[in-house]
Amino acid sequence: MTVALYPASFDPITYGHVDIAERAARLFDKVVVATVEDREGKRMLFSTEERYAMTRQALAHILNLEVVTYNGLTVNFANKVGAAVIVRGLRAVSDFEAEMQFALANQSLAPEIDTVCLMNNQKYSFISSSIVKDIAKNGGAVSHLVPSHVSQALLQKYRP
Repeated sequence: MTVALYPASFDPITYGHVDIAERAARLFDKVVVATVEDREGKRMLFSTEERYAMTRQALAHILNLEVVTYNGLTVNFANKVGAAVIVRGLRAVSDFEAEMQFALANQSLAPEIDTVCLMNNQKYSFISSSIVKDIAKNGGAVSHLVPSHVSQALLQKYRP
């Protein structure tokens, strides 16, 4: 059985994240979606618990998928859950350089774990959590970018 780890901050989860998770679930026997706990230096809008709950709800329809939280090095967590693969999403060429750097660093730490990058569906290629938060913060509609429960959570966070 091939286990894949899909780690991200999911602050918040978007339809682009859902797209990658669904496609990874078709490719691998089991996908562990790992919501990273709060990281030093990265300001999160949502708490670890909120991000976990939103991610779990958004991906509940995928049967061979489990949502968890983690802290520390991604490759260490991948080893802990028995993942042979780390899945990452690429929206644009600009993502490639950073993802390649992470993949090479992870490979130096755990050569037995491969990184697989999936290109996002074209209709989600411009979506990022940062863009979604900026739109929501400034009163724009995000219901076409995120699941409805995430849209509601953003509305609650930014409601005056």
